[in-house]
This record gives sequence, structure tokens and C-alpha cells, in this order.
Amino acid sequence: MAKVIDRTHAQTGRPAFICDYSPPRSGRPEDVPAPPQSADFVSAAYNPGRAVRMNSVATAAVLRDRHGADPIFTLATRDMNRLALESSLLGAQALGLENVIVVAGDSFGRRDTAIPVDDYRPTELIAAIANLNSGSDHRGSNLRTPTDFCIGATVDLGRGIEPEAALAVRKVAAGAHFLITQPVFDPDDVVRFAEAYTTAANATLSVPIFYGVGLMEPDGVSFASVPQWITGDLEAGRSGVDIALQVWEGLRGAGATDCYLVPPIRRSGARNYADATRFLEGTVGPASD
Repeated sequence: MAKVIDRTHAQTGRPAFICDYSPPRSGRPEDVPAPPQSADFVSAAYNPGRAVRMNSVATAAVLRDRHGADPIFTLATRDMNRLALESSLLGAQALGLENVIVVAGDSFGRRDTAIPVDDYRPTELIAAIANLNSGSDHRGSNLRTPTDFCIGATVDLGRGIEPEAALAVRKVAAGAHFLITQPVFDPDDVVRFAEAYTTAANATLSVPIFYGVGLMEPDGVSFASVPQWITGDLEAGRSGVDIALQVWEGLRGAGATDCYLVPPIRRSGARNYADATRFLEGTVGPASD
């Protein structure tokens, strides 16, 4: 296994790709479909759609053991208190997992029967994982063996570049080793975020950032605001892979070096990993055996 920060553009001279991945609504390892083989890392999401799914820690272990992927597991602050969260992290350590992304988790709606816990905010959980890496838990008690997680944090530029830059500064200060964004369609946002971060931190961004590229298909689902030109091109029959490659080249031209790839989401909730593979082959070439 590798840590995310060891495969970034800054370390290898080529873009690194994290591919988003939805765990199955099943507890059987054979129901975990193969992820795109050309991705540097496969990120197991945390209960996407607020649905009951295989948990992200178990999914990450299956992705590694069954498919040979370098996995990341996502951990949300929404559903567990700090005792349970930190215990889950020790379980991930026991399984040999090294990469984690911290999220808040989607808000519950009126029809949901579960209730949020939110014992930590994401920035607080990042700091707690950094403390586990230093050998102590939330009570200040020493662990027998410190953890060694590579910690990721999220950025959503659609919520406003300046406030998200300020939040990113706090997440990096808390201990985040890398950042990922929701899909970005405007290359100018790359420049604006870098400038806003520098202003907020009084320093340039010191950790790698994986800019989101959303793969789209007709009648698919997106949780980002999609520009009209993309919707129009899809309706005219243009391939979503071609559009995503164009978007990625635009982001690269603006200074993006690493990519967080979001495969198409169908209204059934299924993911189109075949298009993710085609996108990756268009950027890094086919996976070798």
C-alpha cells in the first residue's frame, strides 16, 4: 500500500488520480465490483445517499485484498460519537489501512429514521486523528501503538471560494495532509482558490489538492452545479468522457496537478466505472497487467 502524499504530482512528476467509489448494499465481498485499475487510489465513500451500505473501512479492505487497489476510506462525523470514531480508526489500523478522508456526511432529511450525532466537527476529527498519530486518544490516554494515517479533508468551492479557503486553512492547521474538492468546472476557480488560500493563511498552500472532475451522462445525478454548456453537449450526444477530459485539461492549464474523479451516478444509485476507466485511460494510458 501507499500513502496518498507519496504519489502526488509533487512526488512523482505526474498527476495522481483518486477515484470515488460507492460501497455495495451488501455485506458480501463478491458484491464489491472491481474499481478502475488505472486509478492511483480508490476512495470508499461513507454511506452515500444516506443508504445502508457496507461500511467504508470494510470496503477499503476488500478493494485492496480482492482487487489490488490502493484504498482510502471515508469517515463521517455524522453518525458516531468520538469513542466509536476513534475505535473505528484503530480497527482500520489493524486492517493495515493508511489513508482516510474526513467528511461531515450528508444531512438527514425529514423522511430519514436515523438521527445525527456530530460529536466532532470535521476539523475536530482531523485534529483527533492527528492526535492518534501522535499516540493519544480523545481523553488524553496513551495508545499502545500510535496510528499512522494520511489524512484527507474536503473543500466545496460551490459554497464560496473565500470561506472554503479559510476553512481549508483550519483543516490543514488541524493536521490534514491533502485536500479534495467537489467537481470544479471553471479553471478560474483553481486560480481564485489558490489566491484566497494564500490570503487567508498568509502562506501558499503546503499540501496537495485533488481537484474534482465529475463524469456526467444523460439523465445522471450530480451534486454539483453543472454548467449549461455541459448539459447542452450531453443532450447533443457528446460523450461525458470527452467533456470530462476537456474540463481536466482546463484545470491543469490553470495549475491543478492532481485529480479527484467522480464517476457518473445513475438515478438508480449505480456508478458507471467503465466511463471512469475510459477517462483514466485518456489521461494516463491503459493499466498494465
